[in-house]
Amino acid sequence: MAEKGRAAIYNGIGKPFEIIEYPLPEVEPGAILVKITMATICGSDMHIWRGDIDIAALGLPLPAIIGHEMTGTVAALGQGVTTDSAGQPLAVGDRVVYHFFNPCGRCPACLHGEEAACSMNQLFIFPIDAFPHFTGAYAEYYYLRPGQTVIRVPDELTDTMVAPLNCALSEVIYGFEKIGPVFGETVVIQGAGGLGIYATAVSREMGADRIIVVDGVDERLKLAKAFGADEVVDMRKYATPAERVQRVMDLIGYRGAGVVAEMVGLPQAIPEGLDMLGSGGRFLEIGNISPGMITTIDPSAIVRGSKTIYGVVFYGRDTLKKSLDFLSRTKDKYPYEKLLSRSYPLEEINRAFEEQEQRLVSRAAIIP
Repeated sequence: MAEKGRAAIYNGIGKPFEIIEYPLPEVEPGAILVKITMATICGSDMHIWRGDIDIAALGLPLPAIIGHEMTGTVAALGQGVTTDSAGQPLAVGDRVVYHFFNPCGRCPACLHGEEAACSMNQLFIFPIDAFPHFTGAYAEYYYLRPGQTVIRVPDELTDTMVAPLNCALSEVIYGFEKIGPVFGETVVIQGAGGLGIYATAVSREMGADRIIVVDGVDERLKLAKAFGADEVVDMRKYATPAERVQRVMDLIGYRGAGVVAEMVGLPQAIPEGLDMLGSGGRFLEIGNISPGMITTIDPSAIVRGSKTIYGVVFYGRDTLKKSLDFLSRTKDKYPYEKLLSRSYPLEEINRAFEEQEQRLVSRAAIIP
């Protein structure tokens, strides 16, 4: 195994990534060193790069290795590690997916069984000059601390399928579990990026009666149909919130949707989505993660309509295995390979971010 590994260092808003080498860490008992084979650029990474999320203002360290959607192979196992978190045998060379966060197990949320809401989960950006250095996706290695969930990847799933699994797909599956069964209901999905496309497939597999996806990009609308959408609402044709709400109501009737899932990450999508929701409906909020971006809603509509809003940013310890099982069951049904449109070497990470920002690619992959 190499003695050093490269990482793309994020130095702050408006500054280019810088490639730096670090020594590989000695692997502690219970820990795992992973050789990253693919990392993808999530919407939240774009928010950090763009400046919507100022990690320095949040008290997180700079410079840093960012990125969290990734997969790789086991490079080294710490003493005592013989299986993955599901009890399957684990050896050097095995392909794995894993949490990029680690609940503390001691806070009120954890003690109430809500580990996905653990406040420590927010702190997944660490100082790079200290052990173990490799704590983000845009690098050649990633260090799994003792206790982090790790699951071996079955051979039939490609890196392209599983690289975004530990964020987008797992959050969607966890979110839909939390809002309850959608069997026989109408689901409206705002946004057909990675989150929205996964939400379309998940709600279809959960037995949704009708799925409507709202977006304004041709490629995304086509993907939404390929992943199970019954109808799409093109934001270029229905240009205002009122027009989009009316179009949804025309498609499903006066009763409104049973579930609306906000996956686009724009605050102004929230009141629009709530207006599409029927009485007793549930609003799943995953997209908006940028602090300080606000919107205005009419609370009386929530109260009078007995509507519920449920926010999700992480997921449970069992969700990774469920996500892998979901992909294995549906790999021949949905075109997962089309979710990533282009790959870049680590040295071209600045170009990858720029081209994803310009929508020249829908979702970029970094190959260290």
